[in-house]
Amino acid sequence: MKTAIITGGASGLGLAMAYEFSSHGYAICIADIQEKQGREVVQELQARGTAAFFFKLDVTQESQWLALKDEVLKQWGNVDVVINNAGVAAAGLIEDQSVEDWKWLLDINVLGVALGCKTFTPLMKARNTGYLINVASMAGLLHAPSMASYNVSKAGVVALSETLKVELSSWDIGVSVVCPAFFQTNLTNTMRTTIPGVSKTINRWMEGSSVTAEDVAKEVYQGMSSHRFYVLTHTKEKLLWWLKRVSPGLLHSLISRTAGKQVRKIMEKVSDESLKQSEPSKTNSDKRKVAS
Repeated sequence: MKTAIITGGASGLGLAMAYEFSSHGYAICIADIQEKQGREVVQELQARGTAAFFFKLDVTQESQWLALKDEVLKQWGNVDVVINNAGVAAAGLIEDQSVEDWKWLLDINVLGVALGCKTFTPLMKARNTGYLINVASMAGLLHAPSMASYNVSKAGVVALSETLKVELSSWDIGVSVVCPAFFQTNLTNTMRTTIPGVSKTINRWMEGSSVTAEDVAKEVYQGMSSHRFYVLTHTKEKLLWWLKRVSPGLLHSLISRTAGKQVRKIMEKVSDESLKQSEPSKTNSDKRKVAS
């Protein structure tokens, strides 16, 4: 029996990957902090004939990862694939984002992935086989403004994956890093941002994408099957990454002229709205002075 653990498997891309891998005969562990949704997914998988179980997991807690390992050994005796998919998002100018938000993002997006790899690598080494799939983002390769903390966290996942690809090769443990761009998911549900309206803008971009979570899940499975390290799921962004490697200066100039201008427009709009909101109170204050 082939086995796969999927963190954040209760919704979004994690859910799509659960169905994709189950369609190829994998038993599935849904490891997620969302217990109700996770158990419902397991019931649906079981109804389709897939061996599956749920484990409530906060990816930032090492003790919970160790408890998951114990449960996996009890249920399966081993694990073939670990998909570190759980993640969150944040946006804001560097001077506006709080240290608390930085720590929250890095704990989940980077430490959560590192703990997944750390916990299950020994089991894979013991069998000289296994596969780690770490879900990053094109934000880990292409760095748009006003997304510093998110970019850093996803670049960290890419760096970790690149390290492990070489480090674990002697044990025949495969590694892939998944770097999708925009597609319809629930990432903005928990997003922290200091820029008003940015969640709506990102939702609009996701809704307009021709790539679905199911498309990404298929690419992930195919990437693993062919031992492809970089799983890049969006054609335009893949070309931009190629441009960055060939001419980074040209790409930076392009980003500055497009994304940079958008950020400035948003911030100018916010500033104008704040000014308008403050004007009535100032007018009322002036009237009181005249009346006195």
